[in-house]
Amino acid sequence: MPRPRKNRWVNWEPGASYFKPQGIPLRDLGEINLTVDELEAVRLAHLEGLYQEQAAQQMNISRQTFGRILESAHRKIAQALVNGDALRIEGGSYALPEAIFYCRECDYNWEVSPGFPRPPDCPQCGSGYVNSMLDRCGGRGRRRRGRRGHRGWGGPPR
Repeated sequence: MPRPRKNRWVNWEPGASYFKPQGIPLRDLGEINLTVDELEAVRLAHLEGLYQEQAAQQMNISRQTFGRILESAHRKIAQALVNGDALRIEGGSYALPEAIFYCRECDYNWEVSPGFPRPPDCPQCGSGYVNSMLDRCGGRGRRRRGRRGHRGWGGPPR
């Protein structure tokens, strides 16, 4: 039995769900499904210019998994361009990361919509000691892996 698929963190959802050649009705085209996590991998690698290790940390997956996702996305995009097919963007195993922040001074917690920047000050006490809840519980990319897989969380940043 295969292992359950882990959700990949996606920092935005695409505004368009189809891309197709101009002048040809959609009903006359073949259709290729590009998942949201594959599109996020292309965005991080090619638009943001991140190395695979950095991009994998942002998506909360291993570098090898990121490489496989990116390769699959490249194959699908190339197939759509060469064959003149439509790209449908939907589905995949993804989740928006929680945007919950806390103040280290007064321990106040609050939510910020995904995609918005880290708040500079606490809305409760005005302190500048603001952290993400991801930082509090080990956060993205802080897992340490040994030879036999998962070895525990690295803990909060120092």
